[in-house]
Amino acid sequence: MLKQIEGSLGVAQAVALCRPGVVCAYPISPQTHIVENLGKFVKEGSLKDCEFLNVESEFSAMSVAIGSEVGGVRTYTATASQGLLFMAEGVYSASGLGLPMVMTVASRAIGGPINIWNDHSDSLSQRDSGWLQLFCESNQDAVDTHIMAFKIAEEVGLPVMVCMDGFVLTHAFERLDIPDQETVDKFLPKYEPREFINTKEPVSIGAMVGPEAFTEVRFLQQRKMAKALSVIEKVTKEYRELTGSKSGGLLDCYNCENADIKLIIMGSTVGTAKDEVDRLKAQGINVGIISLKSFRPFPYAAIKEAIGDTKQVICIERAFSFGARGIVCPEVKRAMEGTNCDVKTVVAGLGGRPIFGTTINGIVKDALAGKFTEEFTWYDIDTNVLNNSTLKEENVSFSKGPIAQSVLEKSVKA
Repeated sequence: MLKQIEGSLGVAQAVALCRPGVVCAYPISPQTHIVENLGKFVKEGSLKDCEFLNVESEFSAMSVAIGSEVGGVRTYTATASQGLLFMAEGVYSASGLGLPMVMTVASRAIGGPINIWNDHSDSLSQRDSGWLQLFCESNQDAVDTHIMAFKIAEEVGLPVMVCMDGFVLTHAFERLDIPDQETVDKFLPKYEPREFINTKEPVSIGAMVGPEAFTEVRFLQQRKMAKALSVIEKVTKEYRELTGSKSGGLLDCYNCENADIKLIIMGSTVGTAKDEVDRLKAQGINVGIISLKSFRPFPYAAIKEAIGDTKQVICIERAFSFGARGIVCPEVKRAMEGTNCDVKTVVAGLGGRPIFGTTINGIVKDALAGKFTEEFTWYDIDTNVLNNSTLKEENVSFSKGPIAQSVLEKSVKA
């Protein structure tokens, strides 16, 4: 059914259609509207047989989610930014115990300084936590991905983060196609838990594992991640055939045939980039976009196939690794080992700084002009802000334009 609604309400309706037995909630912007709406559904009775639990912190939310999953109940929660960090201990426990819960991460920058706007530093900080991480480029993508996430999680036996850009998607109103209950019931079977406590056959869950078996536990967890690649593709195919949706999958390609350069992007920036790529095509510049949907597990083979024989790839990243460089770029370089493909990172859009069509245009034209001479470049930097600090404290100034990593390192040495 077509509805003109806020992205958060669309996600709440999608989650409700999956018939969770427990929703545990602690509000933190920008995910708050999702759990607020789920609370309303439970109170008014439209979401039946579900317990909505208000808790006192994000750590408690994850603790409740672990407890309800161990109790054999389909479980959902949501968080963002500092909240995700606060629940990190439980995040690792949930995946280590093989609990197939679903959690929305309404991606937002991590402080300090405090910043409530969108980038990907929160979700990517948990990239080694053992959760699947699925990124959404639109609110329709978010609605469909949440429904698929429950099935993926339950088939694989691992939890799933559905990562959608905070405010840019969560608070945007647009036309969404929400499937009906009958369709979702046909797609998503009744929950049959695998790892749960049964009083008739008592076992310990989460007990200590020593050196004699811990490596094997991690091996089996990694094996589930490898399995998830094919499960994501299978579940996406089933959902698309049932609903006609184009959402989901490991990645999505746009204008990639015979492209001179390809951009790898996660999240809502994809939509902006598609519009700009259309304008560039009219100018005779052929640019492809690879929308990376699954960051964990990372789809190495699919990325290699999507890039093909393209010689130049730019990863536009909304997060980076302090003391290192990009986060997505090294994974792409691994996928392209043994080829002559040149893969670079351009970091932009941190802390809610908008990535405009002009930003995409500038990145593409600078890349084609050979201006990105190093693996990592800071883009769209306000050098006036930088120089206000560095000139006064170190007598160092930066010129306008993209700033390569070596410029940063030389400024420190100077």
